Amino acid sequence: MVVPLNVEQYHGMIDAGILPEGAPIELLDGFLVRKDRSKAGESIMTVGHHHAWAVARLANLVGEVTRLGADLRSQQPITLPPDDEPEPDATIFAAGDYRERHPGPADISCVIEVSDSSLRHDRTTKQRIYADHGIPQYVIVNLEDDVVEDYRRPVIGTGRYDQRTVLERGRTVSFELPGDRRIELPVESLLP
Repeated sequence: MVVPLNVEQYHGMIDAGILPEGAPIELLDGFLVRKDRSKAGESIMTVGHHHAWAVARLANLVGEVTRLGADLRSQQPITLPPDDEPEPDATIFAAGDYRERHPGPADISCVIEVSDSSLRHDRTTKQRIYADHGIPQYVIVNLEDDVVEDYRRPVIGTGRYDQRTVLERGRTVSFELPGDRRIELPVESLLP
């Protein structure tokens, strides 16, 4: 019999040392799932070069996001109770004191996943989780198809977003920040 975990139980496992802090695992739908940052066709245990490059590009946005009164974390947990604690490649959220908790749905304006071999998973499971928790914007940096997918207007309870825009090189992607602010970047600045 398989017994799903909730966020509290997951945190308890980390606190007890059952799961090491920073292990390449995230809680999705109540189950421990190994994070996949590999290139399509390569071992899930490796981090693809293009994935690492794209995540570093997103992390470089911290200064600009902070200047605009928000915050950005790269590959850090967000808490989406009761059964989810994913670790998106980047999260943009309201500035505040997060010393005792991770950002949650009410704090977050945008989550970003860099996808290669994880593309199907990011378009299905992750999209459903983010939409059902009301995350306003979900962006996939799609390394496989060399595009950026921008999802907006979550339809809670359906696991999907009402608006999907595929942005190719030569276009601009706009990341939503709290307080009706945004950062715009050329798509090619996020694609290797």
